[in-house]
Amino acid sequence: MRTPVILLLVFLAWGRAGAQNPLDDYVTEGLRNNIVLQQKNISLEKSLLALKMANGMFLPSVSLLGNFTSGDGGRSIAFPVGDLLNPVYSTLNALTGTSNFPQVENVNTNFFPREFYDVRARASMPLFNTDLIYNRKIKSQQTLLQEYEIAIYQRELIKNIKSAYFTCLAAREGVSIYQSALARAQEGKRVNESLLANGKGLPAYVLRSQSEIENIQANLVQAERQVDNARLYFNFLLNRDAASEIITTYVPEEHIARATQALQEPTSAQSREELYQVKTATELNTHVLHLTRSFWSPRLSGFIDVGAQAENLQYNRQANYYLFGFQLEMPLFAGFTNRHKIAQAKLDIKNTELSYRQVGQQVNMAAQMAKNGLTSTYQNYQSAQKQLEAAQSYQRLIEKGYKEGVNTFIEAVDARNQLTAAQLLVTVNQFNVLTALATLERETASLPLH
Repeated sequence: MRTPVILLLVFLAWGRAGAQNPLDDYVTEGLRNNIVLQQKNISLEKSLLALKMANGMFLPSVSLLGNFTSGDGGRSIAFPVGDLLNPVYSTLNALTGTSNFPQVENVNTNFFPREFYDVRARASMPLFNTDLIYNRKIKSQQTLLQEYEIAIYQRELIKNIKSAYFTCLAAREGVSIYQSALARAQEGKRVNESLLANGKGLPAYVLRSQSEIENIQANLVQAERQVDNARLYFNFLLNRDAASEIITTYVPEEHIARATQALQEPTSAQSREELYQVKTATELNTHVLHLTRSFWSPRLSGFIDVGAQAENLQYNRQANYYLFGFQLEMPLFAGFTNRHKIAQAKLDIKNTELSYRQVGQQVNMAAQMAKNGLTSTYQNYQSAQKQLEAAQSYQRLIEKGYKEGVNTFIEAVDARNQLTAAQLLVTVNQFNVLTALATLERETASLPLH
């Protein structure tokens, strides 16, 4: 019975973890539904098809060809067959005493054929062509560039989705904090009204309590508007209905520990797709340079024709034929244009090499700044937690002292305001840590992409 029980516990734990961390599901949904990402995937599919086309150029091509011609008149050629053979035939008839050798007329033939057809199947294939070789390499590099572009957009989209989700959670938490503050203010007003009714309070305290309630209600309305705006932007990123509800079972405290782990790990941006993209562009320009330098390389191709041709639309065994051959092309001079193309290709390579150095500096700087931002937000979060503990203790003491007549009403209001501000500060810094962690994941490309 141990194995089924263990499997059941693992399944329940997995289901609980999935229910408490819906962010991964939202990221998957965003990657699946994002319109811009779908367009980039279409561009990638086009690049893959172009690569397949480049591979197909090495294979033989077969085509069916046919033509029919017929004409009369125009230029002609005369064959004096009669003038050449008739004297001989006359002599032979005289010697033999017979008429076995008749007279032959001269022949006048036109150049145009009469009802001539030629139907053939042609198979051709490049045997040696450096243009096709480098073209396939270039198409392969272009496909890689498209893949890196998709990965770059995916990482940026994931960071935006996480940041928007944390903004939603922070806004909802802010609403809860203001609701708790409103309940404390209303309780303070009730206490002041009770004291006033017993002759121990002042009307000014009741008015001050009502003013505090109005102020908190105004902040509460503003916080609710922030929740609506955050939900609109989050649903926009996921490409779904703006009124869709957002699951808020995410427990931020369980993921704060990842920030501590990230701060202890070395920061490296060498896995950034931007670096791979520029490096691939350099390799692509290198292939272009080799392609340009192979201008003088010979290009050899072969072909074979199998078909039939005859006049007067007749067909017999003699009409069948086959023909094969080879074609050689070798450029010799093109007005020095290729020399300039080589110079341009070298400049492109130099430019991408400089871009690689610049992008490397930029991504390393961005990664270090992201880690510094995470360090700062994490320290602020720890400080905010201590402030919250102090504010909670201070508010309990002042509230108790106010009810006992030891502390003043102003001190009680100040304690409640400090508690509300401390709670908001913890919430803001808590989700700032998670947002900074998502930024660090983006800048170091540490999150695996599927």
